[in-house]
Amino acid sequence: MREFVHLHVHTEYSLLDGACRIGELVDKAVSFGMKALAITDHGVMYGVVDFYEACNKAGIKPILGAEVYTAARSRFDREPGLDADYGHLILLAETDEGYHNLIKIVSASFTEGFYYKPRVDRELLRTYSRGLIALSGCLKGDVAQRILAGDIDGARDTALEFRDIFGADNYFLELQSNGMEEQRVVNAGLIRLSRELGIPVVATNDVHFIEPEDAPVQDILMCIQTGKKLSDENRMKFTTGTVYLRSHEEMTALFEKLPEALDNTVKIAQRCNVALTFGRPVLPVFDIPDGLSAEQYLRKLCEAGAAERYGQNLPAEVSKRLNYELGVIASMGYCEYYLIVWDFIRYAREHGIKVGPGRGSGAGSLAAYCLKITNIDPLKYNLAFERFLNPERISMPDFDVDFSDDRRRDVIEYVVDKYGADRVAQIVTFGTLAARAAIRDVGRVTEVPYAKIDAVARMIPEGQFHTKLADALSNNPELKQLYGLDDEVRRLIDTAMKLEGMPRNCSTHAAGVVLTEKPVTEYVPVHKTGDVIATQFPMATLEKIGLLKIDFLGLRTLTVIQDTVEMIYETRGVRIDTDNINYNDPKVFSVISRGQTAGIFQLEHKGMTRFMTELMPSSLEDIIAGIALYRPGPMDQIPNYIRNKNNPESIVYAAEALRPILDVTYGCMVYQEQVMQIFRDLAGYTMGASDLVRRAMAKKKHDVMMKERDRFIAGCGERGINAEVAASIFEQMTDFASYAFNKAHAASYAVVAYQTAWLKTYYPAEFLAGTMNSLISFPERIAAYLSECRALGIRVLPPDINMSTERFTVKDGSIVYALGALKNVGIRSVTQLKAVRDTDGPFKSFTDFCERIVNTDVNKRTVESFIKAGAFDSLGYTRRTLYFAYDEVMDNAASAYRSRAEGQLSLFDTGEDNGAVPENLRVLSEFDTAERLSMEKSVLGVYLSGHPLDKYINEFNRVCTLTSADLASDTDEEISDADRVKDGLDATMAGIITDIKKKTTKSNAVMAFLTVQDMYGSFEAVVFPKTYEKYGKILAADMIAVIKGRISMRDDSPALHCSVITPIDSYKVQQDSGLERGGGNCFYARTANLPAVKAFCDFFTPASGGGGNTAEVKIFTVSDNGFRSPTPEYTKFIIFNKQIKEAIESLC
Repeated sequence: MREFVHLHVHTEYSLLDGACRIGELVDKAVSFGMKALAITDHGVMYGVVDFYEACNKAGIKPILGAEVYTAARSRFDREPGLDADYGHLILLAETDEGYHNLIKIVSASFTEGFYYKPRVDRELLRTYSRGLIALSGCLKGDVAQRILAGDIDGARDTALEFRDIFGADNYFLELQSNGMEEQRVVNAGLIRLSRELGIPVVATNDVHFIEPEDAPVQDILMCIQTGKKLSDENRMKFTTGTVYLRSHEEMTALFEKLPEALDNTVKIAQRCNVALTFGRPVLPVFDIPDGLSAEQYLRKLCEAGAAERYGQNLPAEVSKRLNYELGVIASMGYCEYYLIVWDFIRYAREHGIKVGPGRGSGAGSLAAYCLKITNIDPLKYNLAFERFLNPERISMPDFDVDFSDDRRRDVIEYVVDKYGADRVAQIVTFGTLAARAAIRDVGRVTEVPYAKIDAVARMIPEGQFHTKLADALSNNPELKQLYGLDDEVRRLIDTAMKLEGMPRNCSTHAAGVVLTEKPVTEYVPVHKTGDVIATQFPMATLEKIGLLKIDFLGLRTLTVIQDTVEMIYETRGVRIDTDNINYNDPKVFSVISRGQTAGIFQLEHKGMTRFMTELMPSSLEDIIAGIALYRPGPMDQIPNYIRNKNNPESIVYAAEALRPILDVTYGCMVYQEQVMQIFRDLAGYTMGASDLVRRAMAKKKHDVMMKERDRFIAGCGERGINAEVAASIFEQMTDFASYAFNKAHAASYAVVAYQTAWLKTYYPAEFLAGTMNSLISFPERIAAYLSECRALGIRVLPPDINMSTERFTVKDGSIVYALGALKNVGIRSVTQLKAVRDTDGPFKSFTDFCERIVNTDVNKRTVESFIKAGAFDSLGYTRRTLYFAYDEVMDNAASAYRSRAEGQLSLFDTGEDNGAVPENLRVLSEFDTAERLSMEKSVLGVYLSGHPLDKYINEFNRVCTLTSADLASDTDEEISDADRVKDGLDATMAGIITDIKKKTTKSNAVMAFLTVQDMYGSFEAVVFPKTYEKYGKILAADMIAVIKGRISMRDDSPALHCSVITPIDSYKVQQDSGLERGGGNCFYARTANLPAVKAFCDFFTPASGGGGNTAEVKIFTVSDNGFRSPTPEYTKFIIFNKQIKEAIESLC
């Protein structure tokens, strides 16, 4: 049997075309006994590093290549009809130089040649041909296309041209055997040319999937790519099912008459020897002054910063830690890295760009704190440096830096200018076919009924990154039963499993930027999307090959803080530095504890707010812990944390050595750093080793954990802790480590949270104005903050033609609405209006306004929006008066302006006002309330002077679990995962139905899509046929209803799928006991119902000493303004059993 090597192979990174997962592909080649394998994805090199590593691990040679697209003419030509067509060409890297040339070619195909596809031309190939082997390609190859066109002379010329470009030994004519008639014709022509020209032939199979039975899966991928269904005619698809990974035997049988075509695959494979380099950091050159080394300059800066932070006489602890860190940084080669980050953060601070206090594990570095890269004292908060840079684990450090989101681009531009545009690139990221997405995509392509697709998708847990379809089948009995009973569902899931996890699309990482010493394409291939150039390797791969990656993150809250601080200075003349405020202010903690958290970073959403009212934080450490705990997993610790905080004498430590580690979190494990410290203090581990074990625990590496368990117990024994206690502590850490939170990151976020809370406490009007400025394009979210203004007694004045600017501002303690928040009002027109006002003073009348803005961008639509919003109210007009007069007044003003411009009014004319338009408006009564509110809503996106639902607000607050604001804010990157609205969440919402769209399904049933307006905005409610049968008769526009149902997050667009629709007037809340049931065993009672609460609590028998099957019943009183306060005298431990559970449910 002859040997054979596949040289034309498409992996999963031929996006939505190749169906070969790299790991499975390599495993299959190994099972065939193949000694080498190539990767040749369509026009890209996305997967070459993963492929290289997989092959080396499996013991076969990786051959790195790509199938490039060849331009019909020059790669720079883009003329429709002439340049839309393109050919295919296989390029394989023979040497390291060839690999780097391949990078240059593939990169230029995007940056210079993109037109429908990333294209190369002969000039580019000739420039970078050294070290490359070329194959003529598939049926779309240039030579093959000319043979199919009957142009044998053109095919000959093309083949000779490519041979001339790559060299006589480096160009091969590619034969395939796929059963297609066109291929038979092309093969005959290629063999003829080979014999005539002496160009060798080579056999390939254009592999797109691994097994023959995978052909339908690849077909479905193509349908997903093109948006087609399997039943669509004339769609893009393979007409053969033979492009799988064939064995030696199959290829030998197909090419038995051309053995040289097989032998050449082996010869090419033997020639291809590329070695990639991993782990060696490649940092840009940083210009260092005074002839110092990078290490010396870094030390100089750090020592100066330490003196500024701690005083000239540094505490011994500071000196020791700083010297240690600088030693580690230098030994690992990262001095330049620190200097690069220090430099651009210094630039940001010097140019008034707000910088966050830190993010991630970088906040654990004292050197970073001394350089003002971070602004959190790692010694004060016991943050571990090794969590960021571990001398016992070689990996790139990673500073993630937050900037105000409106100035982030300025910092990136500084970096580009400093290091060169060709040395800076953004980073690719891949969207994958996650479990739910795979179900929905496969279902659409195969035309499974939508209701069935949706039902299956909902049975898969959402929001869990590692959820697999196989796990969902195992863990969900309902899904397992459906899979067993319904053949269509079984086929749907089986097919989706084959696609699950494959890359679906590529996009640009929101924040990641790579900096290189030489041009980026000396190291990695790039692609271009619009004007953005990004690496073709994702972040993890860039780190492996040693490139410097930095996250330049835009944080909206930093913009809010900056805007608020500037507004405070403008309105009060007070300079605020939020980095130097009192971080132990009882007034601030009181605001948080009362639940007045709207606008406060990380704390403002419902669940977190409720947690803060229960926790009642009294220190920044409490907020740090709160942010760390309020996530799936750690949330289970919350009751213990609150109980221990309220009763510290009840805390029991398994070993006394745990006390100094866990006392800051009231005896609870909360942070990764605590796990590391337990290993160090109780068992004698080094700092670096403790982090390595923590990582192993988090990743559940059982072999490492078992070895370390014995070592930990032994180390504890040496320090007087018995084996049983040590084993118990180890097991507790093992359970906890997988969801332990990085304290450095929590502390960074807690500082930002506290800064916003401090601003809200002392400058609420400026803070809320700044918050609304950051959301000026999202009226549905502004509505929630207008509600907060009302709750705090802050007046919000309507837009005012003489006071308003493009932004929300504060005047005499009131917030003036932004003109820039109005529909049909452009920033340019507001800027011009303000310039007119600043030059000639306030507008005295509507006519005066119209005359003075006649030569600006302020047009009739803009003026109509001003009128509807009430911007002229302060001039004494009714809105109705101006609404029916503005058109004529503006025309008259424009006419008068033209007349003056044309000289029709003499300069010596003594006529009154020199041609001014007289004020002669017919005074009309004001619009009624409903009309006025409707007009406000139409241009502001919110109701300002009132709300049609005002009289129902107390009822809504009592019964609703979600509002439109909750759904709108779910896309905000600044909220915690635990507070995000989950797909499938049961919810009660309420509002006025403003629109009903009915639809008839394929089965001739009626359903409806409702637009519902609540106090904060609008949301969509879907009424499926069964529900419509029950409630369709009562649905009507302007009906106010309470709607129960389940949230659907399809395509990231939330909607409420209705199950119960009840008119508000007939909605009754069960209040038999005066209590409302919260989560778990929490109950909420109106303050007036305390007698009923006491009777409720007396119903229970207290548990003796806790333990066993006990539970804690917690009672919170709810004041009239909705704030919840814990009521310790009514909180008790009870024996919890089925009877008690039923009793609770009957009472509530």
